[in-house]
Amino acid sequence: MSEDGWNTVLVLGGIRSGKSAFAESLLAAATGVRYVATAAPAGEADDPEWAARVAAHRDRRPPSWTTDEVGADPARLAATIAAAKPDDTLLVDDLGGWVAARLGAAGPDPRAADAGADAAVRELADAVRGCAGRLVLVSPEVGLCMVPTTPVGRAFADALGEVNQAVATACDAVVLVLAGQATWLKPSAAEMVAVAATERATTAPPAAEPATTAPPATAPPAAEPATTAPPAAEPAAEPATTAPPAPSPRPAPAGVPALAAPTFLPPAVGHLPAFEPAMELPMPGEEAVAAAHTRLARLDVTGAGMGELSRLVVFAAGAQSRPDPLPWRTPRLLLLHGDHAGGAAAGTLAGESARRAAQARSGTGPVALLAGQVGAQVQVIDAPAAEAMEERPALSVEAVQAALAYGWQLAADAVDDGADVLVIGACGAGTEAAAAAVLAATAGAEPAAVLPRVVAPGSRLDDNAWMLRCAAVRDALHRTRRGPRDAKDVLAELGGGDIAVATGVLLGATARRTPVLLDGPVGVAAALVSRDLAGQARHWCLLPDHGRSPLVKLAADVLGLNPFTDLRLDLGEGTTALASLPLLTAALTVAGELPEHPGLTAEPDATEPAADDDETPAPPDGA
Repeated sequence: MSEDGWNTVLVLGGIRSGKSAFAESLLAAATGVRYVATAAPAGEADDPEWAARVAAHRDRRPPSWTTDEVGADPARLAATIAAAKPDDTLLVDDLGGWVAARLGAAGPDPRAADAGADAAVRELADAVRGCAGRLVLVSPEVGLCMVPTTPVGRAFADALGEVNQAVATACDAVVLVLAGQATWLKPSAAEMVAVAATERATTAPPAAEPATTAPPATAPPAAEPATTAPPAAEPAAEPATTAPPAPSPRPAPAGVPALAAPTFLPPAVGHLPAFEPAMELPMPGEEAVAAAHTRLARLDVTGAGMGELSRLVVFAAGAQSRPDPLPWRTPRLLLLHGDHAGGAAAGTLAGESARRAAQARSGTGPVALLAGQVGAQVQVIDAPAAEAMEERPALSVEAVQAALAYGWQLAADAVDDGADVLVIGACGAGTEAAAAAVLAATAGAEPAAVLPRVVAPGSRLDDNAWMLRCAAVRDALHRTRRGPRDAKDVLAELGGGDIAVATGVLLGATARRTPVLLDGPVGVAAALVSRDLAGQARHWCLLPDHGRSPLVKLAADVLGLNPFTDLRLDLGEGTTALASLPLLTAALTVAGELPEHPGLTAEPDATEPAADDDETPAPPDGA
């Protein structure tokens, strides 16, 4: 069984339920998929509508996939599955076509198909059970419809029902797709996540030493760590990272539930989701937010309160589902290194982004130094490089899907390692222009109005480079003016690898109820894109500062994110959030540890009579 909990999966669903599209999404990151078509070849020439359906299926398959037609010889299906090698990936679509081909081969009398049917079903189930490769099977679910009124219809429903039951028993996992929404029947989604976590823990090679932890500022540079692998067919396992010790948790206050594990797991390949619009991810705890407001107003302080930092406390209260949130002790910075080609990178020195990434890995440079001061882990992520967006799509659709899944897994791994807050930063060339293009495509911004000035080494402004970047964004928007503006389309055409990975991180952190600090253009661009996939994600985002960047300021306004500092730092993405962490930690410590004012909690002594307002109190003795 693979690390995501299955090697063979059966995808069930009704007509137009989205089962085929979902099955194909399970293998979006795979290469060299063998598509096994089961429909009988006869009929396409005489049925244009059926031919159009078949053509639509063919057109949406990636060019790297191959097609194997077995409809003319139904017996080939079991043999094809049984012959699969460990590195093969098969998609069978669908078993209904296989049953129909078997019935058609039996002749006009449906009862003739009963001869040898049990043996054929057993042979297919045995082939699925023993399949050495990766196998996805699609099949119609006929158990929810009326009993057919014709002998042929009843024979088809009976035969397909038996096949579905036998194959479901043989498969590692079974998914039911209804109206485009998938529910994992075998095993449950929670069980699949547990299996995946167990297998990753037992199969991941031990790391000689942490590869991504930033050393303290005073420590000498660490040895060069292993480079994080870019998203390919499957994300590479990250070495374990060390973390500062977590604080002793306070018990949850009465009446407020303790922070629980995520209650929702979207349609997934094991623990990775199918990234489609309207993903249902969790929201912060509303009851804890209301209780935090009340608690802040009653704290034992001499002044009026915590000012702008009150919003931070309320944000953390919702994320932790408690009105007295714990300080963040194990932050992790995910520093995305992904360059953009073409005019987006105008004015950038060759190799500069790679040098910055190497600095962070070795524990030098502003990002690593600030991380050492606040005890944050630094994980450098090599995102896929983006093509020149003014000429062609920045990424392929398949690469976008893989990058989203990679980001989701990065967030999940960070939380599993103990991270309680994530910071998104970037050090790639051309990130500001790509983010400006995303902002223009999603919010209608004027690129020239939001693109920051280009600052060359020595604090020199390079206006020629700025104009080249503006032109690249303008041309990219013109090239895509008639195209769709869905989230994955924007990432593919304009966003590129770093913004796609960052979007996956936001969605994965939301699913794990983990807050994310945004810092710089890449983070806010990812937040803008994530709205079309899961509107809940922005409620888990915090923007410490916009750095006076017009791009970040406008994106923050669109997202409804109000920064609470104005440090004007411009040391690179990630550094402003790291610099603000001590202030955020102090605010959470004060709000969580201080009791309520005694004047608000003391009750009058019931044993002493209250003074009569109409009588003057007697003077004390000796007055």
